[in-house]
Order: sequence, then structure tokens, then C-alpha cells
Amino acid sequence: MPRPSSVGRMADEEYGHPRLAALYDRLYPDRGDLVPYLGIVRELDARRVLDLGCGTGTFALLLAGSGIEVTAADPAQASLDVAMAKPGGERVRWICGDAAALPPMQVDAVTMTANVAPAIADPRDWQTALRGVYGALRPGGSLVFEIRNPAMRAWERWNRDASYSVTEVPGTGRVETWVDLLDVRGPLVTIRWTYAFAADGDVLTSTSVLRFPEREEVEAELADEGFAVEEVRDAPDRPGREFVFLARRPGA
Repeated sequence: MPRPSSVGRMADEEYGHPRLAALYDRLYPDRGDLVPYLGIVRELDARRVLDLGCGTGTFALLLAGSGIEVTAADPAQASLDVAMAKPGGERVRWICGDAAALPPMQVDAVTMTANVAPAIADPRDWQTALRGVYGALRPGGSLVFEIRNPAMRAWERWNRDASYSVTEVPGTGRVETWVDLLDVRGPLVTIRWTYAFAADGDVLTSTSVLRFPEREEVEAELADEGFAVEEVRDAPDRPGREFVFLARRPGA
């Protein structure tokens, strides 16, 4: 199932609603998908990293714990509040904002993990994000992100029957979650997450739009913004289902 994620100007409710942001790490405790990204950062010998769309900060803190200088940005203040309160949160520079509003920096690598890149559904916003990333990278710095392979049609398995789960959350009680597919229109897939709280009967929903571009389209978009595509890898945790792009800002 797709993990909620955000990096655009307006964060989805999963990340922007304080009650849901506080639940995120409980609902998605297995973040083994982040381990390959840590390996790539080490492979690049990056010492300064911008984690864009950092959410509740799991990867940013993993990087910081490895001795890397980390800046982490997300437009959802509620998620940043969760991230900053975690052990080691003081070791990260946290920014509330998207790629279009980054302060001056020259980092060795920019990472966008999980569904961060697909969540930038509007091509104009994606173009703006790439320009922001380009400006944040030092010459020779790298951008690393993943895109789902549209040929696998992952959205066909995004329904209540396949996604329904119940989680007992300390201090909150039983929380039921599931996702429904609402619409597929070209490369854009619209889904709705539902969160039902047994303790008080509250039901919260959040609608997301994800973009499923072809690999060649992404490569062309990167080239248009001045990036050199170094490599496109198969995602190790989802072989055949996702592409991991490594693109470089040309220079020293």
C-alpha cells in the first residue's frame, strides 16, 4: 500500500493534521525502505544532505545518527513538531516549507524518499521542485528519489479489502485504517485514506493525488532542468515496481 507523503505547497491531512501526524510512526513502523537510501548517501560520500519531504523525520534522524549534517524540510508543521520532539531532533536543521522556499544552501545530496516525488502531482510544481533542488545542490551534488513504475498499475490493489488494518496505539486506542481508489486519469491517481478512532468514534479522511509518469518522461524532465541522469536503479525493497533515480548537478 502507498505510504502517505507530502512535499508540495499544501500538505495532505495525513501529515498536516496534528492527530494523524502523531500516529504516523505507529501506523507505519517498518521503514526498511529507508536503508537503501542511507547506503546511497554513503556511496555518494555525502556529508551535507537535504531530506526534502521529511515528514516525521525518520530518515533525517537516521542520517544525523550517521554523522551527516542534515537539513530536513516539509510543508507540514504538525509532522515537523513530531520530528523535532524525537531523540536526536536537535541535531537536524528543520525547515517548514517546500522546495520553492529553501534558504541558500550548498548540499552534497538531496533525498526524496517513499512517495515524496510522486506526491508532487502537478508538473508545474514538479518543475519548481527540481529547480529548488538544483539551487540547493553544490555543483557535482546528487538528487536521489524514487518513482513508481506505472506499468505495474499498483493502484489496482489499493482498496479497502487489501489495505484494511487495525492498530492499537498507546494512549489513543484502536485505530482502523484503509485506502480507497477514487480516480485514475492519465498518470494521476487519486486515493483517499480513512482513519477511524474507536475511542471517540472520530473518523478522519485525507485525499492524495499521486503521479505515475513514465521513466523516460522523468529523465526528460530532469534534463530540462539541467540535471545529468547518472543511473536509474530498481528499488531493492520493491523490485520491478519502482525506479530509483540518481541525478547530478553538473560541475566540480
